[in-house]
Amino acid sequence: MKCPHCGYDGDRVIDSRPVDEGIAIRRRRECMSCLERFTTYERVENMSLMVIKKDGSRQPFERNKLINGILKSCEKRPVSTQQITKIVDTIERQMENSLRREIPTRELGELVLQQLRDIDEVAYIRFASVYREFVDIGSFFDAISSLTESADRKDNE
Repeated sequence: MKCPHCGYDGDRVIDSRPVDEGIAIRRRRECMSCLERFTTYERVENMSLMVIKKDGSRQPFERNKLINGILKSCEKRPVSTQQITKIVDTIERQMENSLRREIPTRELGELVLQQLRDIDEVAYIRFASVYREFVDIGSFFDAISSLTESADRKDNE
């Protein structure tokens, strides 16, 4: 593992522990050259998932791309990176458990919205505005109305 500080190719592992419910291993490392410490994560490489774009093209599923999209919608909101990672972990598990190798972006976006709805309503609206391509204020109003209606149903239960 190359040191992110000096680029040296030698390090030692100081600490290892499971994270994300045992899905990954967090390793604390120390560079043998500059003695700086850094963290790495190891994950099991899963079957390759493909995302079917709106134009019909296919791309490999990129976890970081999904995280970045959610991060943008959660900017300046009280949503932790740990919550965002948990959202992506949950979605990845759902996709893997479905045993499908391809998933349309439409379904992927709906899975994100289901998770965001319960965490932060503003982040939900932000993500929905990009994902659903809102073109006018009416689109925003419709999304907010459906969010309010579902909150009212929960309150009445």
